[in-house]
Amino acid sequence: MNNTLKKLIPYAFVGVISGGTTFGAIHYFSDKNSDSEFSYFAPKNNDAKYASFNMTGVGDDFVKASKMTVPAVVSIKNYSNRTSARSEQDMFDLFFGNPFGNNQKQQQQQPKDMPTGMGSGVIISPDGYIISNNHVVAGASKLEVVLSNKKSYVANLVGTDPTTDIALLKIEEKGLPYLNFANSDNVEVGQWVLAVGNPMGLNSTVTAGIVSAKGRSIDLLSQQSRTPIESFIQTDAAINPGNSGGALVNPNGELIGINSAISSKTGYYEGYGFAVPANLARKVVEDIKKFGLVQRGFLGVKSLDLSDTRQVSIYNQQNKTNIKSGDGVYLIEVVDKGGAEAAGLRPGDIITKVDETAVSNYYDLAFAVGSKRPGDKVAVTYLRNGKINTVNVTLRDEKGGTSFRSKADLTVTEKIGADFEPLSERFKTDYGLNSGVVAKNVQSGSEMSKIGVVDNYIVIEINGKPVNSQKDVEKILQGYTGNVQVKYVDEYGRITTRGFKMP
Repeated sequence: MNNTLKKLIPYAFVGVISGGTTFGAIHYFSDKNSDSEFSYFAPKNNDAKYASFNMTGVGDDFVKASKMTVPAVVSIKNYSNRTSARSEQDMFDLFFGNPFGNNQKQQQQQPKDMPTGMGSGVIISPDGYIISNNHVVAGASKLEVVLSNKKSYVANLVGTDPTTDIALLKIEEKGLPYLNFANSDNVEVGQWVLAVGNPMGLNSTVTAGIVSAKGRSIDLLSQQSRTPIESFIQTDAAINPGNSGGALVNPNGELIGINSAISSKTGYYEGYGFAVPANLARKVVEDIKKFGLVQRGFLGVKSLDLSDTRQVSIYNQQNKTNIKSGDGVYLIEVVDKGGAEAAGLRPGDIITKVDETAVSNYYDLAFAVGSKRPGDKVAVTYLRNGKINTVNVTLRDEKGGTSFRSKADLTVTEKIGADFEPLSERFKTDYGLNSGVVAKNVQSGSEMSKIGVVDNYIVIEINGKPVNSQKDVEKILQGYTGNVQVKYVDEYGRITTRGFKMP
């Protein structure tokens, strides 16, 4: 028993020290006029020592992992021309807050040679592929990557996936240090982890903690995707603004997650950090590298999360039903010619498991299915009339196909990242418009998003031609490869014209 305690004490010490270091950094940045210079953490007597701690035990587990990880974690600077009143970063203010007190006006007045956002990334191959978060690179006109040795590169954005908040970048270099993905399914609650990134401009910062939970959903990505996939690894390793896109590693220095968000009322670390699991992140970047876009399988259903009692109550009131809340996902509708319909699933069935993954809520189902590709088969266990059944379902893409798609297969609206609904004639008359469509389902990081268009903005012209339907948009841009000029009206009634190059 005494030997066990002696082994555990160093780990506890490291957790306290890493948490204390982060707190000290926060204090420093929130009060730059202070003369303390972290003096409340640094004893004036340099000979002072902590008794009864075997630092060799700590070094054996964390120093090696840190030496492996730090050179492979980079700083990412986002230079954006965004002038819209809204930003994709706004959604992460819900978790990170706005710690530096910047308002939108201040951001717009920022010099053009200054980054509008900063985050982290992880080198995953010696030839310069870097994984990060979608929200770190969103809206960028230029991305600068700075290595731990201070060498700087302009990065190419290979692709993004708002559904998982993952982005893939590339710099032109060889022989770079990199991290290997670990099997995140093997991660255990309670195991030690290190978070490595660049919080608040403090480059190459390492903090230690444990895995607090797995499969955590925080309803964050639904704000940037219609089909969010959330199954975060939760950790108490200190994570702060700037850590986004950085590495969560095990004591062997293997990449088990990509740090993405914190849950905080202040905008700073309060004990809850969240990382995208390595298995999901790896699948996303493999798809982007090979196909140019993520290959995602769908069951072909519309569902109700039975674990969400409020959602169930609202559904019952609206539909005069008496569905009971609990674990599982209730099928409201089965899409025509989808995989679920072909396998015999029906409205009213309750999905409880996919393969070996228990489905307690919508996010369990989204993760189990969304981490697969079209054409993959999954075993779906469901309840029907109180009886448990299992059926094999062949997953399909959103268009109902089972084969992989390339960028060339995308529709116009998929390429530019938005759908469009027609305006009523009365609306046009009331607001003095001769044409217009309403932007819907604008994807984070898409071409429309980059020029400042968000949901409910009104697009009145594309390339100088009036648009009144989605078909008009598709007709103008089908097969077009040049620069696109979009004239739109924002929520304040301001008319803006901005452009992008057709993907």
